[in-house]
Amino acid sequence: MLLQPTTTVSPASVLASVDESYERCRQITAKYSKTFYMGTMLMSEAKRRAIWAIYVWCRRTDELVDGPSAQFTTEATLDDWEEQLESVFAGRPKDDYDVAMVDALGHFALDIQPFRDMISGQRMDLHCSRYETFDDLKLYCYRVAGTVGLMSTVVMGVDPEYNTAPWAKALPCPTEEAIALGIANQLTNILRDVGEDARRGRIYLPLEDLELFKYSEADLINGVIDERWRALMRFQIQRALKFYRQAELGITVLSPDARWPVWSALMLYRKILDVIAENQYDVFNRRAFVPTVRKLLCLPPALLRARVL
Repeated sequence: MLLQPTTTVSPASVLASVDESYERCRQITAKYSKTFYMGTMLMSEAKRRAIWAIYVWCRRTDELVDGPSAQFTTEATLDDWEEQLESVFAGRPKDDYDVAMVDALGHFALDIQPFRDMISGQRMDLHCSRYETFDDLKLYCYRVAGTVGLMSTVVMGVDPEYNTAPWAKALPCPTEEAIALGIANQLTNILRDVGEDARRGRIYLPLEDLELFKYSEADLINGVIDERWRALMRFQIQRALKFYRQAELGITVLSPDARWPVWSALMLYRKILDVIAENQYDVFNRRAFVPTVRKLLCLPPALLRARVL
């Protein structure tokens, strides 16, 4: 499956149909993000199709910097991709994958700004391979993943009947919680992929944190696993868990048919952190993944939380 963007407008007659485009998006989501895909299958058809379209757009954006042709990506490439984004929001698809996004925009009032922000995150990847502070990294995490939370929340919808009782406690706007879930997921990705990223010359862990635990860049690049590294990883995992806990607060206000999928996705992804710990924080030689059986075991408690919390 070719996911590279195109800057050439194709005649509408040769583009995929709406159903064909969604099916391609479904296949890509199922292939490249099994955990995420499992959560989408619990949604209504309209919502999961829109989420697949968003996922594919986000993946194509990410591949501009991390994909097989990333060495050819420049600022001009990202400029062209942003122009294609504008075309999609104007209802003019340029390729088969755009067809699904254009259709999704007809069903859900998505804002273009989070999409633009994600492209800004890819611009950061073009020029930055180190992050001095967590605040620097947090901005990156927002752009490449917190934006996904904003996009998805529009599709999920908010329960119009929530908090109607006069004694009900007011919760924060779910926008912040949606961003928190995206950041939590990205921090999880970073911890899982430390070794892979280091081999590509990238270190996403804040350098101030490495210094705090007396662990050097050279140690990381060489895959040194000792008590300093384990303490550093425990610190990073606790930070990610803090964002997951913040994200949980927003699920209650989502549309009822979205709560189980979101709880499932959150719990499934958070399990990756458990596996990292079980692997003794060896993210240099072992890729942390959650076996299918353990994923399935998450679904009943996720359903209970969706109905009770």
